[in-house]
Amino acid sequence: MSATERWRADLQAWAVPEPILAAAEDSPWVLPRHVFTRRADVLTAKPEGESFPAAWEALDPPGTVLDVGAAAGAASLPLAARSTSITAVDTDAGLLGEFERRAKTLGVPARVIEGRWPDVADRAGVADVVVCHHVIYNAADIAPFLRALTAAARRLVVVETARRHPLTSLNDLWLHFHGIVRPQGPTADDAVAVLRELGIEPRVAAWRRQHSASGEHPDFDTLVDVTRRRLCLPRERAPEVAKALRDGGADGTRDLGSSGDEIVTLVWRP
Repeated sequence: MSATERWRADLQAWAVPEPILAAAEDSPWVLPRHVFTRRADVLTAKPEGESFPAAWEALDPPGTVLDVGAAAGAASLPLAARSTSITAVDTDAGLLGEFERRAKTLGVPARVIEGRWPDVADRAGVADVVVCHHVIYNAADIAPFLRALTAAARRLVVVETARRHPLTSLNDLWLHFHGIVRPQGPTADDAVAVLRELGIEPRVAAWRRQHSASGEHPDFDTLVDVTRRRLCLPRERAPEVAKALRDGGADGTRDLGSSGDEIVTLVWRP
């Protein structure tokens, strides 16, 4: 099995068993927008990790930025001071609106494209630097996704991702509530293997998030509700979820099933 085929198979293994999904009161596909908006604000004020300096250096002289899976702009808005313009691509119109408001405040020209990458790659065009943070685990068809990132960049591609699939943080809870052993992959190492299979040798930098994951949810009740929905549990079981979270050491603010703290930055030239 090729690295690309293995990536697809590993992602397909995350499908929620149909009987559990059919019985769910609420959709488990939760998009907590407040997590993304807060992350954009925190990182714009104080960037961290290996992804920002790689993109920042490539924007000397200043140039254009394409942010794929932009959400509210956590990957691209910290680069505003060296960006002549930013194009943001995302499937969520609400988050693109949040990005536009923040870009306007920073005084950087911005364009938004609602749609899925690489379907909208032609509309997005090319940019000097392409950034893509915490998106690749959503891309089962990873090869064309990565090829399109490369084709869109003049100077550099910067991909940031969790070291392990983000939903592994919920695995113990799935076992506790449903008696189901959930997958472990794919991982950032698997993404590197795919890139190498495509003839791309990325620079790999592993690092640990320090501050931007804290305080992601406004309160513990929100964390409980988001986690309950992701576990396909009915609302009446929220107290059980709260107890399980406390027993597991949850601090009441950190999002489970998000990006985690162990991060890997992959950088390559087109």
